[in-house]
Amino acid sequence: MRLRFPRAFRNILFVLAGIVVLCAAGTGISLVFLPSVRPLADPRASIVITVTDWNGKEHPFVVGPKNPSWTPISSVPSYLKNAVITAEDANFYTHEGVDYEAIREAIRTDIRKGRLARGGSTITQQLAKNLFLSREKTFHRKIKEYVLARRIDDRLSKARILELYLNVVELGPMVYGVGKASRFYFGKPASGLTLRESAFLASMLPGPKVYNPYRNLGRVVRRSDRILRLMVASHRISEEEYRAALAEEPNVEGLSRKVDTTIASPVPADRQ
Repeated sequence: MRLRFPRAFRNILFVLAGIVVLCAAGTGISLVFLPSVRPLADPRASIVITVTDWNGKEHPFVVGPKNPSWTPISSVPSYLKNAVITAEDANFYTHEGVDYEAIREAIRTDIRKGRLARGGSTITQQLAKNLFLSREKTFHRKIKEYVLARRIDDRLSKARILELYLNVVELGPMVYGVGKASRFYFGKPASGLTLRESAFLASMLPGPKVYNPYRNLGRVVRRSDRILRLMVASHRISEEEYRAALAEEPNVEGLSRKVDTTIASPVPADRQ
């Protein structure tokens, strides 16, 4: 009798098998095909990548000090760093680019739901994808993401990885990086963000099309509330800070203008 498994379960087993094979074989073969991560270690260097707007059009994007919205890690408030880590990668400072416990939890969730519902990607993996890879959801891309994340973690400090990540994340229509996002939504540099504003931006990281304050402010606020609860539970903020943040109403610029975010760059003329 031949055993047959649901397709989602077979996909999960395939991913597991691929990771095992990759670990056994090492990353030697990938060195021929994957880009070098060495240039990322130099904080003075700038590189150009390609980003895609919400209409599918590609644009060059500068990663580094030559970008006028570049925000060095020294200018990122601890509130924002902790909110992002809490929301996206709680074990950021302890794993080596890939969080195996998060992967196991993602697999358990996928099996329970019978579909590939959770990814388990770390901040380092997301950085590898944003800098070097496409957005296609394929096993082949996931393997490359895994290899690049391990190499990035080997070469770069955690502070440098976080700095790069915070400057390339998508937080709106052609809004990449926390420097651009903090001015777009709050009219201030990232260094001036409050705890509430930091959690607000962190809540949009899964996807600014879904967590879009101009379309559904309540959804963004509710997720930022959950992030704040996690921050206090993990002792990243105090109870007093938590209560003060909850009492603060996010003052999002242009909200009353009902910006049309279906276009590529819905920035009012006075904010371009």
